[in-house]
Amino acid sequence: MLVGLANPGPEYANTRHNAGAWFIEELAARYNCTLKHDPKYHGLTGKVIIQGQEFKLLIPTTYMNLSGKAVSSLANFFKIPVENILVAHDEMDLDPGIAKLKKGGGHGGHNGLKDIIAKMANQKDFMRLRIGIGHPGHREMVTGWVLGKAAKEDQEKMDAAIDEAVRCMEILAKDGVLKAQNRLHSFKP
Repeated sequence: MLVGLANPGPEYANTRHNAGAWFIEELAARYNCTLKHDPKYHGLTGKVIIQGQEFKLLIPTTYMNLSGKAVSSLANFFKIPVENILVAHDEMDLDPGIAKLKKGGGHGGHNGLKDIIAKMANQKDFMRLRIGIGHPGHREMVTGWVLGKAAKEDQEKMDAAIDEAVRCMEILAKDGVLKAQNRLHSFKP
């Protein structure tokens, strides 16, 4: 299961906080998948076949801090173990143009991850695709930063990193997370 975190609505569509959704949208486009709103899973859903494996796609349409509601609904219905879930999200600790894959960990203050961990019975072993959006420099500026649009140059770098992350899903499906990490982590925008 591949999840892209976002806030719903057109006013958030191009904000940095929606970087996870951009990843799922790019993946869906690459595999000719139309994402459809499914109220029972509280999100936009679809499925793609990568390297002969089926992946459920999900962009929660709850607000970011309620992402776990959507993730747990889909995961529980299809009996997808937490270690078979990848959550793509914006990451302030990485610069635009950098994306990193990691398995497990805490929420790092990210409200979407915090809610997913809580709704998945505190299991943290899902993979994360951390998409760099940079940091505004001061804690007081964080909300405006994540809910703001990136400068054109930063947006182009984020788009390039997302494109590379989508390509790495083939490697992840075929050869596992380590080979996918090796390729993604060596990417330079």
